[in-house]
Amino acid sequence: MTPNRVETIHRVLSQRQPDLTVITDEAHKARNLSAIIRSCDAVGVGTFHCVTPKKGFRSYRGTASGSNKWVTTQNHESISDGIKSLKKQGFRIVAANLSSKAVDFREVDYSQPTAILMGSEKSGVSSQALELCDQQVIIPMMGMVESYNVSVACAIILNEAQRQRQVHGMYSHCRLDDDSYKKAFFQWCQPVIAKYCDDNDISYPELDSDGDLNEPSEWYTQVKSI
Repeated sequence: MTPNRVETIHRVLSQRQPDLTVITDEAHKARNLSAIIRSCDAVGVGTFHCVTPKKGFRSYRGTASGSNKWVTTQNHESISDGIKSLKKQGFRIVAANLSSKAVDFREVDYSQPTAILMGSEKSGVSSQALELCDQQVIIPMMGMVESYNVSVACAIILNEAQRQRQVHGMYSHCRLDDDSYKKAFFQWCQPVIAKYCDDNDISYPELDSDGDLNEPSEWYTQVKSI
């Protein structure tokens, strides 16, 4: 782990936005999900929520040009489960949906805890999800088509959320709590050891300032004795 790499990890973690996220309502195309995850990482979203499609598609576990290493994907069995879970955490649900109830996406205050809800490629946001969401937004279109591709639309909305949060100074100081920061730092610096610890319910060992194990030989000895 080079000093530059460690510095980059610290910089990125210090700009993560724990109260901004995206949840997809049965979107299933790998290229769209990958693009959404890349957009999440780009604006500081650390967790992406994905609802498993019901019509024979497996839940998303694909790659996102490396972005999946930095963004946690949390799968939900249903959109209601996903939305209710986010609401319990204090998130407001903002759905991208073409309807008479929708407002221009730039009129929403994304400095508040916000989960952006994106629909499936064919059907958009389901009626069940719309009943649970707090607000609907649209991206004004000037051409013949009615909507952007789901991943493009998500990127546009996320970019506005980033702009607003920068204006409010929300990227100028670390917003992760200490435990979340330390956990992510370890996982990013030592992904193999982190997975081993998670799989075996073992606490993460201490890291030094360079992102390496503080006492590697002692930790390996302890692990062998378990």
